Amino acid sequence: MPVKIVLVDDHALIRDGIRSLLEGEKDLSVVGEANDGLEALEVIHTLKPDLVIIDIRMPRLDGIGTVKALKEKGNSVPCLMLSMHDSEEYVLQSIKAGAHGYLLKDASRDEFLKAIHNISNGERYFSGDLSHILVKQIVGGSAPTPSTDFSVADNVTRRQKQILKLIPSGFTNQEIADQLGLSRRTVETHRYKMMETLGVSNKGELIRKARELGLL
Repeated sequence: MPVKIVLVDDHALIRDGIRSLLEGEKDLSVVGEANDGLEALEVIHTLKPDLVIIDIRMPRLDGIGTVKALKEKGNSVPCLMLSMHDSEEYVLQSIKAGAHGYLLKDASRDEFLKAIHNISNGERYFSGDLSHILVKQIVGGSAPTPSTDFSVADNVTRRQKQILKLIPSGFTNQEIADQLGLSRRTVETHRYKMMETLGVSNKGELIRKARELGLL
């Protein structure tokens, strides 16, 4: 039996593209679509899919709100969140809401299919740009713990300080990477290591803590 999938995105072009991509996969079948979260709740209740692929930002009810609503209703259908945003806030909110995966929309076809198969097999999948260590901490229900050194600021490297100074300006990880001549994966890794070092769990807390320690 193929994995039954419901697509949720407010852009028909995106849904059409995903449907076309999955049509050649014999073990996957798109059984329904929805334009937003509210419609998705009805479609999911009616069709009882094995997997939901859902956009994080939509009108009326967004992806995070939809996943929360499903969980509150006792519906445990796995949800793969699709997003153009690689910020830790969206990732953290998605995981806390109950999403089983988080994938950037610029992911390759192979990574997209890998995410679908992993989740449909009962596993979790997060974009390769997300620190494996952070994912393990979040899924395990624990938060990064602060360093026990006399001054945690001393544990922030020179490169991390360069990245840190660009974060409050609202630059994406890719934009920071471009400015510093790094890969996006490297920037992601440094950001999460800083969060672990400073004992924080999101960008807002990271900026606040960095200012308290005189790093900004």
